[in-house]
Amino acid sequence: MKAQLIETRELAPDVRHFVFAAPEMEALAYQPGQFVSFSAPVNGRKVTRAYSLASAPAGNRFELCLNRVNEGLFSPYLFDLAPGAEVEMRGPLGYFVPKTPFGDSVFVATGTGIAPFRSFLESPAVAESGAAITLLMGARHEAGLLYRDEFEALAARRPGFRYLPTLTRPPEGWTGRTGRVQAHLDEALGGRRGVDVYICGLKAMVDDVRAMLKAQGFEKAQVIFEKYD
Repeated sequence: MKAQLIETRELAPDVRHFVFAAPEMEALAYQPGQFVSFSAPVNGRKVTRAYSLASAPAGNRFELCLNRVNEGLFSPYLFDLAPGAEVEMRGPLGYFVPKTPFGDSVFVATGTGIAPFRSFLESPAVAESGAAITLLMGARHEAGLLYRDEFEALAARRPGFRYLPTLTRPPEGWTGRTGRVQAHLDEALGGRRGVDVYICGLKAMVDDVRAMLKAQGFEKAQVIFEKYD
């Protein structure tokens, strides 16, 4: 099918929020956390890339959170698209989705790995579950705390939701958490072992957190992950 670009907005340097529609469909059915695959001819050959959905199902529209990789093949192409442009799409696909029923959980994300968790938190099955949820989000710089305003607002109005941001390169005057997300995993867990932990980001972070959870006695079924490289 085709995906048509509706609009974009900048989230941080070289990071953009995209709104697309699937004009051939009245409604695009998917589970929170799934991804779509885009394909297009770039530099004379067809290139395909997968991107996690950053929104819950809502008619035929969907949202993505994309990082521009200047030396990459596909992200510069997408960043140059104008509203109204179309791109070939497959999906939605994937298994990085919330469990049913959804229970108390910790989400661990870095960079654009936040996208599926935004999708989770917008979905009624998660938002209305009453589950205790902790979102541990890591970035290099303060500007990289993507959707920060949304998560802070959610923490203020939803009982049981905690937002724990951390920076590896904090600015002068930053009084929040510092260092990698791994350093704050114990705080996010709060001594609990009966929670599910969802992890999304680059391979090194995902593997580190998985190893830490295994050492603490977490079962494989409690650890759900997706790697971005």
